[in-house]
Amino acid sequence: MMSPQPPHERVKFWHAHELGKLELLHATYITHTFARHTHDGFAIGIIEQGAEGFYYRGAEYIAPAGSVVVINPGEVHTGQAVTEAGWTYRMLYPVVPLVQKAMVEVTGRPTDIPNFPEPVIQDEYLSRLIRQLHLILEDPTTPALERESHFVSTLVQLINRHATRSPDLRPAGREHQAVRRVREYLEAHYAENVLLDQLAVIANLSPFHLLRAFRAETGLPPHAYLTQVRVERAKALLAQGWPAAQVAFETGFADQSHLTRRFKGIVGVAPGQYLLYRKNVQDKLA
Repeated sequence: MMSPQPPHERVKFWHAHELGKLELLHATYITHTFARHTHDGFAIGIIEQGAEGFYYRGAEYIAPAGSVVVINPGEVHTGQAVTEAGWTYRMLYPVVPLVQKAMVEVTGRPTDIPNFPEPVIQDEYLSRLIRQLHLILEDPTTPALERESHFVSTLVQLINRHATRSPDLRPAGREHQAVRRVREYLEAHYAENVLLDQLAVIANLSPFHLLRAFRAETGLPPHAYLTQVRVERAKALLAQGWPAAQVAFETGFADQSHLTRRFKGIVGVAPGQYLLYRKNVQDKLA
């Protein structure tokens, strides 16, 4: 959803409905100033360019490019540019239950709402994770399983690295039977919009523990394994002469361009080039 802006200011605001109607913002502000306000949930984001200044908990802060910003629920804060160039940032606004759920994933038990004592965090690794998550949630063709997996993993990393009294992650055991059941489900239901909570029920593990156990067992997170299964099925259908648009639909991709991107990412060539290569090999063998 785009709204009228002053010159050079840009705002994109949208929701990720499968994540509790998570609100997201990607904006460049130059002259805009946020009045004192609060959020019912958390405000989590990264500064991409420039720097944002803001009042928070009785002090003034400056968040430069590359920094992570975390505002706890109910805390009064502002927001304004500190230079004429303004600032560009990516923000997520998860409701409290979503963040609490991530804490439960870490501890394995009900817990209080996490508190982040520092509103400006210098953590290059976490900044990259949040930016990657934001880009994934901005792309409507990204499967729900991939979106959920990155969201849970990123929140857990934020909590474990920067929340007060950060809990230690429980070790991920090699859950052979649980992972086998999930793999079999993905291989049988590859064309469906698989959700992380579904897989967690099948595995009888918490979603985050499943993510870690699955990667430990297979070397891939579930969403990447699902993409690999879809691409293998697509290869088989293309070899049978199915048109690429129909193959995309039959194998769970959003559209033909989505199939092409993921196919090339795994196979190394686009579907059309793959078929041409197969034909050349078959002609030589004939």
